[in-house]
Amino acid sequence: MAKDFSTREENYSEWYNELVYRADLAENSAVRGCMVIKPYGYAIWETMHDVLDKMFKNTGHVNAYFPLFIPKSFFSREAEHVEGFAKECAVVTHYRLKKNEQGDGLIVDPDAKLEEELIVRPTSETIIWDTYKNWIQSYRDLPILCNQWANVVRWEMRTRLFLRTAEFLWQEGHTAHATREEAEAEAQKMIHVYADFAENYMAIPVVLGVKSPNERFAGALDTYCIEAMMQDGKALQAGTSHFLGQNFAKAFNVQFLNKDNKLEYVWATSWGVSTRLMGALIMTHSDDNGLVLPPKLAPIQVAIVPIYKQLEQLAEINAVVEKIQKGLEAQGITVKYDNRDTQKPGWKFHEYEFKGVPVRLAIGARDLENGTIEMARRDTLEKMVIKLDEVQTAVPKMLEEIQINLYNRAKEMRISKTRPVDSWEEFKVEIEKGGFLLAHWDGTPETEQKIKDETKATIRMVPIDGVKEVGKCVYSGKPSQQRVYFARAY
Repeated sequence: MAKDFSTREENYSEWYNELVYRADLAENSAVRGCMVIKPYGYAIWETMHDVLDKMFKNTGHVNAYFPLFIPKSFFSREAEHVEGFAKECAVVTHYRLKKNEQGDGLIVDPDAKLEEELIVRPTSETIIWDTYKNWIQSYRDLPILCNQWANVVRWEMRTRLFLRTAEFLWQEGHTAHATREEAEAEAQKMIHVYADFAENYMAIPVVLGVKSPNERFAGALDTYCIEAMMQDGKALQAGTSHFLGQNFAKAFNVQFLNKDNKLEYVWATSWGVSTRLMGALIMTHSDDNGLVLPPKLAPIQVAIVPIYKQLEQLAEINAVVEKIQKGLEAQGITVKYDNRDTQKPGWKFHEYEFKGVPVRLAIGARDLENGTIEMARRDTLEKMVIKLDEVQTAVPKMLEEIQINLYNRAKEMRISKTRPVDSWEEFKVEIEKGGFLLAHWDGTPETEQKIKDETKATIRMVPIDGVKEVGKCVYSGKPSQQRVYFARAY
């Protein structure tokens, strides 16, 4: 570990920011609140994109693209929706600049004012449902199962790379259905797709549930979510899926003739994840030595570093490594052979360790003599010497072990930070320690808001499959039917 690198214990926030910069994931841009995603960071996001895109298509969805700009009048059609996003909207008012009177600068041309102002997309429900109105006439046109990969703008005042930026990348699914049952099933299916991705690819254990009325998406009847626990004891929302009912169909008059030849309003869902998942990945697995990546999402799964003194030795090593690399790549493993002569092996070891490459192989002249190679795993920093003829089986096995170990380690961490509380005094003490608190809640928005105002803790979700347990609300003392998850969150 570099001496000038903050540790998690010293300052978790600084540790996170420094890691993002030094692992070449992202950096702040010249535009306030916006980030530049660097090639290595984008490669991780690209892998996430490719896996999720395949999962969406395997569940019957297709990709489309809708405009970045949305007429302001569209937002006023769904009252709850506009209220939820009004404070974050960026608005386009003019379409042209002109030279100022001095001729040394540019000003907005007052004669180029738009007839109707445009909102820069914070989310696409309104523009998509205005479009669906033209696509849907009959039950034969349903369901519509569209997904969009895009950028959105939400004018955040306090930003942090990946976790909260004024512009970010995401996918947003928008589906239209003939019945309530179909739409509800779709919303629940997609939150399980996200849970599958989080657990089996990101190696992040999540809890699944439904948002409380205060926390649900603006314009939704129900918001399903997955919540993850970060190492510092804060929760992070890792994906949401919304059952929108007929709210947007009514707002945009999207009707269809059913099988009985009667007009009905369409039922809707929307669902999405964003580059915020990059933040979740970093904060769940990484350590004081830098980034730690699960093998299934690592752009480079294996880095190979040669150790040599003479060029003749390098030539011999190159020949051996070429066979190793081809054999691993034939198994679908991404390999980088770093035989640059501009950096020493020690520098390369540190670089790949800091960037979270799951497996590192090192081979020198003595290894060639002994028919061996050194293998190091990033999750535990263990090193071992194996036979050259074992590489093709040992490396895939090691990658699988790392993937499983990261998940199990994260699950143990979450379990250690999850506990029940039964009194308000206990709640106030325990919330300062971080983690999930399982507490009874009386089901009212008023109580939820008071708890938030007094402790900054929110209801992260009401478990869908939670054990029903009669009790008393931790705050009001009123009857409660089950415990819900409280936490402070990103």
